[in-house]
Amino acid sequence: MLNREELVNTAILTRLSYFHLNAMVGLYRTLGSATAIMEQRKDLGSIFPGLPKRVLADINDMASIRDRAEEELAWADDHGVKALCLNDDGYPDRMKEAPDAPLMLFYKGTANLNARHIINIVGTRHCTRYGEDLIRAFVRDLHAMVPDTIVVSGLAYGVDIHAHREALANGMDTVAVLAHGLDTLYPPTHRDDANRMVSQGGLITEYMTRTKPDKLNFVRRNRITAGLCDATILVESARKGGGLITTRIAKEYNRDVFAFPGPVGAPYSEGCNNLIRGCGAGLITSAEDFVKDMGWENEATLEKARSKGIERSLFPDLTEDEQKIVGLLKQANDLRQDMISVKTGINAGNLTALLFQLEMKGVVKAYAGGTYHLMA
Repeated sequence: MLNREELVNTAILTRLSYFHLNAMVGLYRTLGSATAIMEQRKDLGSIFPGLPKRVLADINDMASIRDRAEEELAWADDHGVKALCLNDDGYPDRMKEAPDAPLMLFYKGTANLNARHIINIVGTRHCTRYGEDLIRAFVRDLHAMVPDTIVVSGLAYGVDIHAHREALANGMDTVAVLAHGLDTLYPPTHRDDANRMVSQGGLITEYMTRTKPDKLNFVRRNRITAGLCDATILVESARKGGGLITTRIAKEYNRDVFAFPGPVGAPYSEGCNNLIRGCGAGLITSAEDFVKDMGWENEATLEKARSKGIERSLFPDLTEDEQKIVGLLKQANDLRQDMISVKTGINAGNLTALLFQLEMKGVVKAYAGGTYHLMA
């Protein structure tokens, strides 16, 4: 757990990063912590010659917002909110991979943000009966095949709220990414759903309390919706819309993107159809399509077997280096290839071939973002 000073310093930089996000994230990743940035703030101009003067000025004037940062953390403590820093073990690993990851996330909930399967379902705020039926069938069938999947969306009207409600109805954890602080809720008509989600999923935001749900905030939060997940699923969308922004960001993050096709000429299927036609999304018509395309089918079969008391056979014969990899993943699953190389001492060239062999043997599975998961 990070010390209080690091939390305060990260909260300060989070406040400043609203206008300087990429610069702040670059500094943070280079120096390793918010405290290191604060300790070296007088020398940042010489350490990073290209750093904008406005960024330097704001960092050196950080004393003016220190009280605000401490107040925010005190509020979080009082309301059961976790403040997750970018270098915190509890911070979502998938989001860490993004170049514009928030320095701090405020999270209230019970869902594991580093769970094995996390998806987001997005789309128009004007969801039709066709879209509602797609969501209902998709979530129901996904729960039957991969019940540990977490469903992420934005709590907005239309596709978002229907995705959350179907997840809740099927006993699945569901997380809402908000465009404001956790002291308020927009839209207020979804408060009952949000309250349920706190104990069956969660609410997450990069924004401090007293932040209004401005239009720009909704656009910025789309990168978190995409970054938390393995895949983005577009249900219905007009030619332009927030769901399409999320799919674009997901592609930039090297995540899988899928879309449901809709009737030709239907205004709220036009965005989906265009995305599929332009090869920006894989076409799916059911949860079964999605599970197969994600390579989760074997995992779903294995989970069903385990639930019936059927044990998986022991790993096939492995070489010494393969055993090293398996042993590492048993201790800390879902690691990137570069981390596996560092921890096992196997060079990158050999490791690529070894991981391929392990995939062929059904021992590991490659996930979006370059991580490898031990199938046991």
